[in-house]
Amino acid sequence: MWRRISNIYWLGTKEVRTALRDFIMVALILWAFGPGITERARALKDNVMNASVAFVDEDRSALSRSLMAAVLPPHFQPAVRIEAHEMDRAIDKSHYTFIVVIPPRFEARIREGLQPEIQLNIDATAIIPAATGAGYLQEILLQEVARYARRLDAASVAPVDLITRRAFNANSNHIWFQAVVALLDQLSLLTIALTGAALLREREHGTIEHLLVMPLSAFEIAMAKVMASGLIILAAFSVSLIVVVELWLGVPIAGSRMLLIFGTVLYLFSAAAIGVLLGTIARTMAQFALLLLMAIMPIMMLSGGMTPIESQPDWLQPLTNLLPSRHYMSYALAIIFRGAGIAEVWHEFLAVAVLGTLFLASSILLFRRSISVGR
Repeated sequence: MWRRISNIYWLGTKEVRTALRDFIMVALILWAFGPGITERARALKDNVMNASVAFVDEDRSALSRSLMAAVLPPHFQPAVRIEAHEMDRAIDKSHYTFIVVIPPRFEARIREGLQPEIQLNIDATAIIPAATGAGYLQEILLQEVARYARRLDAASVAPVDLITRRAFNANSNHIWFQAVVALLDQLSLLTIALTGAALLREREHGTIEHLLVMPLSAFEIAMAKVMASGLIILAAFSVSLIVVVELWLGVPIAGSRMLLIFGTVLYLFSAAAIGVLLGTIARTMAQFALLLLMAIMPIMMLSGGMTPIESQPDWLQPLTNLLPSRHYMSYALAIIFRGAGIAEVWHEFLAVAVLGTLFLASSILLFRRSISVGR
């Protein structure tokens, strides 16, 4: 037993030293857990920034001027007043994303307790900003009209008064969620890639034959690869979590960092086992790259980071429970944002441990057969 642990330790430390001497690999890890996370967190925006808005004001009233003044940065640029005959040309030339048309006698009808209509014209060539910005503009205009109507003691224009309270992210800062998802995705990608690449590097360089003549078992060789990749990625993950995510991007961590690290260690064994599996199946780096693409895309897309599990097809949702990344994403987000403790996430921990054990056992079994054939 102790001899097996010693073999894994010494072979694993050799793998760590080999990886750290690879300048390209070190640069890739530094970029992935540093600028790679910040770029993805700040680039993928689910809100509107600096959208251009124009008003066709046919009412020329105090209310119409207050509606224009209510459109403010950073979501929108200061509103511009144009004439009705300029509207079609402005849309065709993409001068404005949104054009609001306020009809004549708009304020007068509000005073009479009526519900006049406002026309909103949208340049929908930019689909996401157009869809999201339309909701923003509608809310701004409704709130401003309702505020004016209340001053007149008139009936409220909206049938209900909707009060929104956001839990865990009151300002709906997209950077918080995107930064954490990017960190977890990089963890999965690099763990699988480094473990599989380390195994293939032994085969392509011919050093796998040296290992076969040594008193080492397939379990010890595979576990050394898993341990080496896991230690390197865990160290990069921990530093990135504190320095990049928490300090640089300002993402608050509500839960226990040690609990998150423990959960990450569990998941690393699962991801590394997938890397060993792909590295055993592939015979060349080109084959491994193709297998990596086929494996990593479902892992990232079905884990709940890109789209919620509830938004995926009904037949697919139960199958996501077979992915360790789905459970890891669930309890990692719960710990970071909601401050969940072990009482809330223990069943997710157990699922990752069971799935990781199955993946690791399958990988080692296949690797043992591969070594037996090589001998």
